[in-house]
Amino acid sequence: MDNHNLTMLKEFILMGITDLPGLQAPFFGLFLIVYTVSLVGNLGMIILTKIDSRLQTPMYFFLRHLAFTDLGYSTTVGPKMLANLAVDQHTISYNWCATQLTFFSVFITSEVFILSAMAYDRYVAICNPLLYTVTMSQRLCHLLVAIPYLYSVFLSLLAVIKIFISSFCGYNVIRHFYCDSLPLISLLCSDTHEIKLIILSFAAFTLVSSLLIVLVSYILILVAILRMNSAEGRHKAFSTCGSHLTVIVIFYGTLFFMYVQPKSSHSFDTDKMASLFYTLVIPMLNPLIYSLRNKEVKNALTRTWNMCANILLKIHCKLW
Repeated sequence: MDNHNLTMLKEFILMGITDLPGLQAPFFGLFLIVYTVSLVGNLGMIILTKIDSRLQTPMYFFLRHLAFTDLGYSTTVGPKMLANLAVDQHTISYNWCATQLTFFSVFITSEVFILSAMAYDRYVAICNPLLYTVTMSQRLCHLLVAIPYLYSVFLSLLAVIKIFISSFCGYNVIRHFYCDSLPLISLLCSDTHEIKLIILSFAAFTLVSSLLIVLVSYILILVAILRMNSAEGRHKAFSTCGSHLTVIVIFYGTLFFMYVQPKSSHSFDTDKMASLFYTLVIPMLNPLIYSLRNKEVKNALTRTWNMCANILLKIHCKLW
């Protein structure tokens, strides 16, 4: 019977953000703007840190990968969610559900460790400035992003394969606006103890280890700043990690709000709002935070804009 149900299940139904028809159009407009800003901001950050010669440093190398992961998981969720709101069609195919869960898990897990790598980069820059270029070598930078990507791919494939080789019951309604692991597990007919143990164990390891790296890095940074005699030096040190610290607080604050709140106060609507925040709003905020709070990024934007304007002017002059 389980095998029969497994083969007959061709699609899932996503409950979406709201079941009130009157709110679907306003939500579509709002999240279309949010996703568009996120898309433009993160693509712009990737291109800018790639082409501007003054942004070829480890800090902006990690920032480029942060923008890539932001773009990745917001794009995995955003377009499908917007399509569901636009046409009021909440179905998602079996294969696309597995694909969406895989890519979302890969990008969100990678982002956690890239934020940790950025914290370590700030620690080296402030605590060992004379050895910064030697310590943060190109090889180490590539290693600090390659390991999270490989780890996240392994973890995501392990969880997704475990879920989708299991037997689903006839009920196929996912209580979410995208395919997430825990709502999918609740639809399984087979024993879910092993799958839950794998997911929760790896999730705990990921969050605790990455947060530990961030906390240790910033404690050492704070100690180094307090030892500085110059007020100007302290201000400059704070400013170099201000943007990253803001991103860290927003990202981990949202995750802790979701997973650490008491079960008695846990609600489906609260989870959806928190999920919307970290899947769509945070990827929009990150490039804005780094562009508005960072003089080097703003200067790079100005240089790139002037360069593009000059190229367009030359093309216009040649044509006319």
